[in-house]
Amino acid sequence: MSVHNKDDSPQNAERRRFLEIAKKAGFTAAVVAGASGALLSSTTAQAAVNEERERQKQAKYTMTIATAYIIGASRSYPIMQLDFKENIQNMTNGAVYVKLAPGGQLGAGGALAQKVQAGTIQAAQHSLSNFAPFAPAVDLINIPYWCGENQKFINLVTSDAWKKEIHPKVEAKGFKPLWYVVIDPRVVALRNGLEGPIKTPDQMEGIKFRVPGSKILQQFYRLLGANPTPVAWGETPSAIKQGVADALDPSVEALNVFGFKDVLSWVTFNRSVPDSQVFSCNLEWFNSLPPDIQEGIEFASEVTSLQNLAKVPAARAYAMAELSKAGVQFYAPDKEEMKLWAAKAGHQLPAWDSFKTELAGSKAAFNKLLDAANNNDGPFVHDV
Repeated sequence: MSVHNKDDSPQNAERRRFLEIAKKAGFTAAVVAGASGALLSSTTAQAAVNEERERQKQAKYTMTIATAYIIGASRSYPIMQLDFKENIQNMTNGAVYVKLAPGGQLGAGGALAQKVQAGTIQAAQHSLSNFAPFAPAVDLINIPYWCGENQKFINLVTSDAWKKEIHPKVEAKGFKPLWYVVIDPRVVALRNGLEGPIKTPDQMEGIKFRVPGSKILQQFYRLLGANPTPVAWGETPSAIKQGVADALDPSVEALNVFGFKDVLSWVTFNRSVPDSQVFSCNLEWFNSLPPDIQEGIEFASEVTSLQNLAKVPAARAYAMAELSKAGVQFYAPDKEEMKLWAAKAGHQLPAWDSFKTELAGSKAAFNKLLDAANNNDGPFVHDV
């Protein structure tokens, strides 16, 4: 009689090989071997490790890039960190070796932005909302109904107006934005037990809405009649389960990757604000590089951005399929309903004038950015 040992499963064999490679050759080498599907073959795993060691040996510069997401998350959340690593290494002709720190190894959100600003690491991914405390000007994107749609957002952040009006303010804080990650707009996601869907803003009256620290997002939900409830991201799942908050607003991709599918009933695509990310770099480190290396990193950023845009609809479809399996339902407001959302809380209201002046410098400067968002000069990206 043969006895099957659970420890001989492919998953456990992969895990053992991953740990073995990480111990001998470093975490990034193990990640690259895993991403190439090589962990179950000692020959191919060793080839991946040897290539990684050679890249590191030949490079003149090491660039640590930290993210909050595990390798493989791009299936549901197109953060593209392996692509970015590969592109930087190739487009600097091997002069830069990228050491990845994925899965929150070095922190997440604001903690990563702080490490970049301090020069502890060279670059990191974080949301623009988490970036705002360090580079306040980017918080403009949280003013609702002017760049919430994917196409308007990418039009904006690739425009000359954004680079002229906002990037100097960001650089003054010690950062260089490398590229902006399109995920999808924020949504209204209701917890189980509440009747949905939310079709119009009047239905938001009295809803306890989980918000991050952004004052702009808190004001947005107050304008809609909801009760903004600040909750730390790590405490949000329990807050939703316990009814401390009734709803939250990440993109569907984020809802799936962070495991909210079992606590939600309805998701409304009200397309108010982009749930966007950025890869930022320490400006002093970047400026210390030779011009050709800087150009290589910038070209790699541009190429990875285009790869991200192509990935968005596939990631959304996967996230929606996974949420649907758990019973989550979806609603997209029609044109007339969208007009009601924008009329009640949109950027045109006087309530936003002080934010425009404070963050953009003047209402005239904001209007330049608004024109850029509505000018389809940016690369194409699919919208919800």
